[in-house]
Amino acid sequence: MEKIRSSEITPEHVYLSRRRFITGLGAVAASFMLLGGCGRRGTPSDESIAAFCASARAGRRIDDLGDPLTDCQSVVSYNNFYEFTLEKEDVARLSRDFRTSPWTVQVGGLVNRPQTFAIEDLPRRFPPEERIYRLRCVEGWSMVIPWLGFPLNKLLKEVEPTSRAKYVRFESLYDPERMPGQRSRVFDWPYVEGLRLDEAMHDLTILASGLYGKLLLPQNGAPLRLVVPWKYGFKSIKSIVKIDLLEEEPVSLWMATAPDEYGFYANVNPTVPHPRWPQSSERRIGETSRRRTLLFNGYDDGIASLYQDMDLRKSF
Repeated sequence: MEKIRSSEITPEHVYLSRRRFITGLGAVAASFMLLGGCGRRGTPSDESIAAFCASARAGRRIDDLGDPLTDCQSVVSYNNFYEFTLEKEDVARLSRDFRTSPWTVQVGGLVNRPQTFAIEDLPRRFPPEERIYRLRCVEGWSMVIPWLGFPLNKLLKEVEPTSRAKYVRFESLYDPERMPGQRSRVFDWPYVEGLRLDEAMHDLTILASGLYGKLLLPQNGAPLRLVVPWKYGFKSIKSIVKIDLLEEEPVSLWMATAPDEYGFYANVNPTVPHPRWPQSSERRIGETSRRRTLLFNGYDDGIASLYQDMDLRKSF
């Protein structure tokens, strides 16, 4: 199979089956509009996870490198979401009653038109599209996930960043009553992450509202999460409530927690080991052997130019 350049997979016209897939997306968008009335409750049981996956769909079944999608059951049951727990297998259970409606996302800072977006309005203003991306965790495992979302740059253009804006800061919901992991004092909550403005404006960077053709489940970051496929997964902040444009580089949760181990960029770089473990290979969930980790998670064709004057050893 001929390799498709990663820089070519994101524009809408690349999706050959897009017209057919958009028909299916109509139901997804409609379900967003009903959120205020139904009050999403999350996943009440393991049976619901099975039902979710049984009815899940995706427009394509492989990524741009020809790798198959990760099994849906793994994607929705093996999760890092420290706001609920440090135990991956327990996130779905502890988030099952997590309500994501009503929900708003406040966007401000160095912008000309600060706005607050209601979650049910986003699919009308920014129609979702499918993006099949590889997810590489800094822990050394990976997945291939069919997200539903829209380019972050579309939302940022709506608020009109000023000339002083150089960075984008993201903040997750802080609610220890509903997110029991936030009762821990190990981390300085809420979860915060950041991007340079040019990283945020890149077409590969999306705000995801669903996966496998359906709305995000709570354990996957509902109702809205960031997905930056060339960075380690912890950069893709979940359950976003606030986005601010800044002049100075924001301090992320991991930078504050472990400054000797985590920096701002989190670019996937197999030649730069984490201070406590190597990054040269990874275990794709569902596979028994390890595979070689690719620079920028395999998205170097469209991404490398962002860092041409940067010392790539500063991966973390």
